[in-house]
Amino acid sequence: MPAIQVAILGSGIFATESHLPAIAALGDAIELKAVYSRSNKSASAFARNAQDVLKLKKPLDIYHDEDPAVSLDALLARSDIAAVIVVLPITVQPGVILKALAAGKHVLSEKPAAPDVRQGRALIKEYESKYKPKGLVWRVAENWEAEPGHRVAQRIIQEGRIGKITYYNARAVNYVDENSKWYKTPWRTVPDYQGGFLLDGGVHTIAALRIILPGQMKTVSAFASLAKDILLPHDTINAVVKSDDGSHGLVELTWGAPTLSRSKEAGNNITITGTEGWIEVTRMNGIIRVSVKTIARDKDGKPTGETAEVIDEKEVGVQREIQGFLQAIHGSDDGVDDPRGTLVDVAFIEAALNSNGAPVDLVELAKV
Repeated sequence: MPAIQVAILGSGIFATESHLPAIAALGDAIELKAVYSRSNKSASAFARNAQDVLKLKKPLDIYHDEDPAVSLDALLARSDIAAVIVVLPITVQPGVILKALAAGKHVLSEKPAAPDVRQGRALIKEYESKYKPKGLVWRVAENWEAEPGHRVAQRIIQEGRIGKITYYNARAVNYVDENSKWYKTPWRTVPDYQGGFLLDGGVHTIAALRIILPGQMKTVSAFASLAKDILLPHDTINAVVKSDDGSHGLVELTWGAPTLSRSKEAGNNITITGTEGWIEVTRMNGIIRVSVKTIARDKDGKPTGETAEVIDEKEVGVQREIQGFLQAIHGSDDGVDDPRGTLVDVAFIEAALNSNGAPVDLVELAKV
């Protein structure tokens, strides 16, 4: 299939450190043609990095807000660019997504699907009514949903290897201070969206849970708080969750660890327990490790001990999400990163932030 010609909208840390290597790994399936950023300086720096990483013979075309002749509108008017990858601040993205779709471009936009459920619901309705019938593809770049390691865990559970799911736990304890490269990003330092780092980063953990669990998370009861004053408006969530299959779990999300050791020694992982065993999913040093332990039984079905298996999958979620996006444009859609699914992740964070201990119907909140 011919390479799809793409522009990237955004030139920050994640676009440079994650999207560029993923695009390079996809080879001839994609051709990056242009970059847009609000500033000429940022766009130019990204273009230099891209030329080096992608080994481009011709530099990327540069677009920015400092000159109307090379504005975002000018980029979107180009007929040779079929798709855009949007890696912009959370509150900017909804307007840019709709602008790109209106210009006839396929869109892969970074998670979260929207700053809140209301905006996400409106985006999805407009996409499905106006642009999807025209054959345009919009996907939300939730790399944890696309990670092969998480898909392995999903498959093991679907195969029934750990029996009927009874309970689960997800823990993400993170340490952020003023020196963090993520904190230094201006739109993260003073967030104008709910939850701060909890929305920006917390949706990852929820997305992984969403695809690994066989049941749909239905009810959330939670408390949210602020542990570190620099991480307004909230940095910590503790939630109890009930799924529609009767299983239940605990979710702990925080970016407010007081020391780095609190994060490193927290045991950050996802564990799913069933009637026949349990599974642990851990991110470590560029891989996702899936550890499976099940009851061993003799020929009469009596327990004789337990079996253990460890599966390591390279962390390549960004590459896989872009690859899936390109395949969807070509007409082969695997359903990964569908906006309706990723809206559930936003709904979970929103429910947890506002619950104050009361149960919130997650299914109803995420309904489009």
